[in-house]
Formats: sequence, structure tokens, C-alpha cells
Amino acid sequence: MVRRETWATRVGFILAAIGSAVGLGNIWRFPFQTADNGGAAFLIVYLIAVIAIGLPALLAEFVIGRRANINAIEAFRRINYSRWSFAGAIGVLASFWTLSYYSVVGGWVIRFVYGFASGAVLEMPSSYFTDVAATGVDAVALHAVFMGITILIVALGVEKGIELATKFMVPAIVVLLLGLAAYAFTLPGAAEGYQYYLSPDVGAIVADAPSVIPAAVGQALFSLSVGFSVMITYASYLSGDDNLGTDGLSIAIANTFIGVLAGAVVFPLLFAAGIQPGGDLVGSGGGAGAVFVGVTTALANLAPTAARVVGVIFFGTVLIAALSSSISLLEAVVSYLVDNRGVARAPTAAGLGVVIFLLGIPSAMSLEWLGWFDGIAVSLLLPITVVLVVFFVGWVLGPEAVDEIRRGTRGGGSLPTAWLWWVRTVLLLAIVGVLLLNLNDIFLTPESGYYIVPGPLR
Repeated sequence: MVRRETWATRVGFILAAIGSAVGLGNIWRFPFQTADNGGAAFLIVYLIAVIAIGLPALLAEFVIGRRANINAIEAFRRINYSRWSFAGAIGVLASFWTLSYYSVVGGWVIRFVYGFASGAVLEMPSSYFTDVAATGVDAVALHAVFMGITILIVALGVEKGIELATKFMVPAIVVLLLGLAAYAFTLPGAAEGYQYYLSPDVGAIVADAPSVIPAAVGQALFSLSVGFSVMITYASYLSGDDNLGTDGLSIAIANTFIGVLAGAVVFPLLFAAGIQPGGDLVGSGGGAGAVFVGVTTALANLAPTAARVVGVIFFGTVLIAALSSSISLLEAVVSYLVDNRGVARAPTAAGLGVVIFLLGIPSAMSLEWLGWFDGIAVSLLLPITVVLVVFFVGWVLGPEAVDEIRRGTRGGGSLPTAWLWWVRTVLLLAIVGVLLLNLNDIFLTPESGYYIVPGPLR
């Protein structure tokens, strides 16, 4: 029997997990979620949600993965709770489903890197996204290119593929974003962007709480890759002496720092160009459309050479982040077949990648289809998986989960027990509340949700 792969270093695991968490969700989704929910008011609630909701949920997935040392579906059987395997299966389905349209967005990023390098984007900055990049044969082709790169990295394995790639990707993302943030700081009008982004209005938080809180909780989970079974899979490659609490906190802090840093790039750029965040900007094709249209329009106000250089660096950073997440989504699916069926990694990655590519073709041909795929993933598959995992860890695994947290911590004092009761009560109620709000949007308020029936089929 082939020996199961593990991380070569603890740093490799942390960087891979950060890479999975950062992704497109933090580079574009976080800034424009912030714009759509009141700026600094959303930022404050989001930061609280990361610590109170995201981190405990992340640790719940770590517990399952390391305790079982196998893929997310088989993990529940390995620890003698085979009836719960469906929870891991829904998470793996979420990864499979999400990657199909995520890869399409990755193809858009490739298009914009080339468009800024050639200057073509600057000839039609406000319409390049919808007229050239978003849909059509070219979008399908670049979807295939992005998927091909993802397949190649995953096919190389955990140590030589995923770990090696993310050791380059994550530091590169931080360095490039820091450079962009420093440049954005020098732009006239940037101060207004910082004021919008970093000066919270307590009254706005209270007044908009019913919409801001669920959005912040959802973003906290999405940005930490919780609900995709990715973190169960990644933790399954860990050894028993790693401190899960320290690793989880490191990942949450680094991930949040990168998201906040992305906002420190985007908002000064927008305000320097006289573009108000929110409203029509956020509605331009959803979160992905907002970053492409908004940032491109802002950069078009710079001198041509500066616009091209900054554009290539910005979208190059987004591309690296997108790949760091896409490899984790594919790995969550590949690991199941490699572990359970004994098949070779490379052909498995290639075969699954082709199927995922085919599933993503409708999203590459229509923004309506992409919105539907995204709605099913974010509103249904992710919160359902998180509810099941949190309930299982809190009320079924219980004391075993505490024992797993204590491994590598020299006991951990009372914190592991406090974490367990937080998972059982506050965390579970919060996630159930988000799921109920999502179900309300989908089934009872079709004007704002109604994702069950795809728009093109209505």
C-alpha cells in the first residue's frame, strides 16, 4: 500500500491553509462586501466574526481531519461515526461545485493580466469586462487554462505540488499587496478612502445589523475556507504534535490581515479616481464584476504607463491568490479517490479537473449561470456543511474533540473545554441563524434570492 503523503513542514501546512483561505474571496469579495455593507461598520463586525465564529469553526474542521488522518468523507468512518460521512460528502461537493465557476473567474483574471500588459483594457476600461472578458469562447478557453494550471499543481502531490507552490504564493501575495498599498497611499484623494474604510459609524452598525451581521459571518466563513471540507483534508496531512489552536489562530490572523490589506489597496484607488463604492459598482456582475470594473476604471485615471504596471501587479496578485485557493478545492475532491480507491494522483486530478471544467462551461457562457452556481454554493452547500460539522464536533464527538485540541498544547488549560461549549452553543446558533436567513432569501424572497431555479431556465 502506498504511504499517505504528509506536509514536509508545519510552516508548509500553515501557508497552504492561508493560501486556501486568501483566494479570490479575500482579494475581491472582502473589499466589495465591505463597500456593499457600509464600509468601516462592516469591517468591525467582520473582525469580530472572524474570531468569534470563523476561528472556532476552523478548529472544528481541524479536529476531524487530524484525528482521522484521511480525506473528509472517509474521516467520519475512520473515527467510528460512519453515519456522519454525508457531512464530509456535502463539503466535498461544495468544493467540486465551487471550483467549476471559480475557475471561470480565474480565467477572467488571466485575461485582465494580459489586457493590462498589452494596454487593451485601458482602451475601454468601463466595458472591457462585459464586452471582452466575462463570457464567450475566450472565457471558456481561459477557464481551461486556469483549470489546467490547478490540475498540474495538485497532480504533483502534497509536498512537491501544493506545499511548494503555496510557499511561494502566500509570501508573494503579501509583498505585492504591501507594495500596492504603499502606492495607493501616495494618491491624491486616498485619505477619503481610508476614512470610509477605517472610521466606523456605530449608529450604522446598529441600524443595519440585520443585514450587516449575516453578511459578515458569511464572509468570515467563506474567507477561511470553512465548509468546503478543505481544512478537514489539509489537517488530515498533519502529525499529532502540532498545536491546532496556534495554527488556527495564525491562519485566521494572516488571512484577515491580507483581506484588510486588500481593502487598503482598493478603496484609496477608488476614491482617488472619484468612484464611490457600493451601489451600481457592487452590482456590476456581482463581486467579481465589481473588482474588474471598479479597479479598472480607477486605474484608467492614472498615467498610461503607471496604469499598466499597477494593473499587471494587482491582477497578477489576484491570480496567485486564486490559484492558491483553487488547488485546495481540487485537493479536497482528489484526496477522496486517492485514499479510498487507491488510484494514482496525476490521472485522478486530470480526470476530475476535466469534469469540473465541463461543469463550469455554463458559467463561462453566462453571468446568470455563474450567479446561480455561486448562490447554491454560498447560500446552501457551505452553511449546511458548517452546521453539520459544528453539531457533530460539539455534540457527537464532544470530549474526543477536546482531547484532539489538547494534543500538542501541553494540556491547554481550560481553553479547549471553553472552545467546545462555545461550539455547542454560540457558534451553532450563529450558523443556524445564517442558514435560516439564506433559506428565507432562496425560498421566500425570490426578488433577492431564488437560486433554486437558474435564471436562464425561468
